[in-house]
Amino acid sequence: MIKRCAMQLGSLGLLLLLVGCEVGPDYVKPDAPHSSSFAIPPGWKLASSQGQPIPDDWWTLFDDATLAQLEDQVAKANQTIAQQAAAWQQSLALIRSTQAGLFPTLNLVGAESRSRASANGVALDRGLIYNNDSLQLQASWVPDLWGSVRRSIEASQATAQADANQVAATLLSLQSQLAVDYYQLRMDDGETALLTATVQAYQKSLDLTVNRRRSGVAADTDVLLAENQLDTAKAQLIDVEVQRTQMEHAIAVLVGKAPSEFHLPPLPLGNDYPQPPISIPSTLLERRPDIAVAERQTAAASADIGVAQAAFYPTINLTGGYGYQNQGYSNLFALPNHTWFFGPQLLQPLYDAGLRQANLDQARSGLDQAVANYRQVVLTAFQNVEDNLSAEEILTREIAMQRKAVVAASRNVDLTLQQYRSGTVDYLTVIIAQTALLTGQVSEVTLRGRAFVAAAQLIAALGGGWQTQQAATDKVH
Repeated sequence: MIKRCAMQLGSLGLLLLLVGCEVGPDYVKPDAPHSSSFAIPPGWKLASSQGQPIPDDWWTLFDDATLAQLEDQVAKANQTIAQQAAAWQQSLALIRSTQAGLFPTLNLVGAESRSRASANGVALDRGLIYNNDSLQLQASWVPDLWGSVRRSIEASQATAQADANQVAATLLSLQSQLAVDYYQLRMDDGETALLTATVQAYQKSLDLTVNRRRSGVAADTDVLLAENQLDTAKAQLIDVEVQRTQMEHAIAVLVGKAPSEFHLPPLPLGNDYPQPPISIPSTLLERRPDIAVAERQTAAASADIGVAQAAFYPTINLTGGYGYQNQGYSNLFALPNHTWFFGPQLLQPLYDAGLRQANLDQARSGLDQAVANYRQVVLTAFQNVEDNLSAEEILTREIAMQRKAVVAASRNVDLTLQQYRSGTVDYLTVIIAQTALLTGQVSEVTLRGRAFVAAAQLIAALGGGWQTQQAATDKVH
């Protein structure tokens, strides 16, 4: 008996030594596409490698108090962020539930039964009616011999870290979208102010033309042209109001408010949009939360291979129990009534019609897919920066040229009106000059709005104020 127990204890010790084994590949961060530098426009600042080039509250670079208030509300009240945060909490809970697989389970089992033995059976107590009451403490443990549970924990931790970074990626995306919508709304405000002034100017032109017709120096067709021009400008003004209302509704949803309860007073569109410092391309791997998400998803896929490989190896289930059994509860815990059992169970799968191999192939393909996705996200990040960097630089030059064109068109309108009053040109010439001025002014407002949008999108493409972070998960050793 002592020799048998010693053998069992020796086997248990061997099992404990085997628990340190983990099958499957150890994760290695995949290589990512890289670029030596961005196409930095002349006059732009290249960020230093020391410190954080863009502040956490990156929208303060726009120096707009209203925008700053709205950005704060996105983080606090947006429901998409709330969903992502809840998904992260689920991932943290999954880690804890997976870690439970490393430890034995312990159960308290109580049972009561009443039975009658067969009168024609082989037992000595044939026909006996008896009670059977028991109370037992049972334990079961499946040692993690091949690291299946530990690889599952590794995958769950990587997934939780990806979900934590996804919260940051979603927040940055929504904050960027808010800035885009906000400056599109301000662009509509600019066009509204411009068209309002234009309607007033066209009304004066109509009054002038009516007076000239009364004096006999203008034709009825001149009045009709002036009326058509005025009504067209009023229609444009109404159309801009529709666009602004829709932008206002979009902003309301982003900050977690009902559109009917949200309103932004009109404000002019400014001229000074920020030029954020540009860092080297390699820092995007540390500054873009979406890249961090893709990398952590790759780590999780790598760990899944170990889980699939562990299924090919045998598992051992150690079970045991200690308790009492008697015909009644009155003297259940008497020493002669105690019972116990202990025994290991070995399970080695032999045939499953290719199920385990299919699962392993699926896990390996999942890693290939995650690596390709990671590299694609990096490439897209480079494209985002280059696109918006080029857009902001080109728009800056285009705005300067458009301003010159507007100044020239404004002077042409003044001269044409003077000539019309003196009778040297007809009213059609005035219409053409005024239309050219309005078109140029609208183009300038649109270009300035696009420049603000490009600045916001460039900051988001650079990762905003985000830095690489890991989820608050404890490593299991």
